[in-house]
Amino acid sequence: MFNFDDANRKSKEAVDTALKTYSDTTRGFQAIAAEAADYSKKSFQDAVTHFETLASVKSFEAAFELQTNYVKAYFEGLVSETTKLGEMYADLAKSAYKPYEAPITTAVAKTPRQTQPATSAAA
Repeated sequence: MFNFDDANRKSKEAVDTALKTYSDTTRGFQAIAAEAADYSKKSFQDAVTHFETLASVKSFEAAFELQTNYVKAYFEGLVSETTKLGEMYADLAKSAYKPYEAPITTAVAKTPRQTQPATSAAA
């Protein structure tokens, strides 16, 4: 027999889980957006400073060395920031999946397994 109290409780749990996940996901995306904005601002400021310094250089060799150092530092910073953002996205995905992990595991455990029909080697 269908139990309305159990169905109501399960429905409420599902909605609460969805709302919590939505809230956590929103906070995660906000943190990622803030990090990306901070990096963009810092990167722009570094570029402006670099070009001001580059404009004051008097020799080609000094300009070449300054540009080489800037590109190297920029690339290292970009790799570091990309790694950090990748980790933030991975953490976001893990936290979004966490509330559903136990119910999915339970549902999979309750699902009957179908056996594959035996195939003959001669066929």
